Amino acid sequence: MRDILEISAEEIAAAKTRLPRAFSETPRQRLTKLIGWSLFIGLVAYTLIAFNFSPERIWTGLGKLGFVLSFMLPPYVWPSWELFMEPVTAIGETLAMAFLGTLLAGIVALPLGFLGAKNILKVEWMRFGVRRGFDTLRAFEQLVLALIFIRAFGLGPLAGIFAIMVSDIGSLSKLFAEAIENVENKQIEGVKATGAGPLQTLRLAVLPQVLPVMLSNLLYYLESNTRSATILGVVGAGGVGFLLYDRISANNWDEVMSIVILILITVYAIDSLSGWLRGKIIGKNEYRP
Repeated sequence: MRDILEISAEEIAAAKTRLPRAFSETPRQRLTKLIGWSLFIGLVAYTLIAFNFSPERIWTGLGKLGFVLSFMLPPYVWPSWELFMEPVTAIGETLAMAFLGTLLAGIVALPLGFLGAKNILKVEWMRFGVRRGFDTLRAFEQLVLALIFIRAFGLGPLAGIFAIMVSDIGSLSKLFAEAIENVENKQIEGVKATGAGPLQTLRLAVLPQVLPVMLSNLLYYLESNTRSATILGVVGAGGVGFLLYDRISANNWDEVMSIVILILITVYAIDSLSGWLRGKIIGKNEYRP
């Protein structure tokens, strides 16, 4: 192989003529890059102007934030066990809301995932309609759904459960369908060779392959919904978010800090437990949060 120092200037010039894009950008590439950067800078400038972004406003806001934080310290200590049980009960309500909403979403998403997989549902127009249904459900934010269900069912965790369930059905169905589309065909062919019917093939060849992935996705969404359920409580869906909003409205900032600390501990515990379980499900022996 020739050393790179032995290549002559004439050979380099010939290579530049033959492969110009390997040595420099073409005018079209430079124009595309210029337009892209111009659009990016213009968008950033527009948002800064439209949202009245200024160093003075940021500095003033940070001063007010520091003033509020000063009222949060030291955190509130509940004087009795009965008073401490109020935020603990509210956190338990939030966890139950997240768990039940995620569970119901998974139950509904399981058959929908099979209907959205191209290797299961062969009719393209039907599969297209199912997939667009997933997209429609995913388009609604949980907060919007919570406000709608509060109107239908009233204040409380039931509205939050339905908001989490409906929002997650679209996302989990899409993830389940993609997992089903990636299964190994050899196992399916082997089960079919024994004379198994369509339902038996799904149960014995497809479901064992995708079940660990589905359970892992469910656990991840349980983590996420634990945090989301806290926000849903602010709009009246119950749980610790409702209690937190009540304390903020009453300017009990030291108690707000204590509730936030309890929420952080709960979320960390749920994340660690869920991550450990996901590691066990997908075959890893150890999990370190």
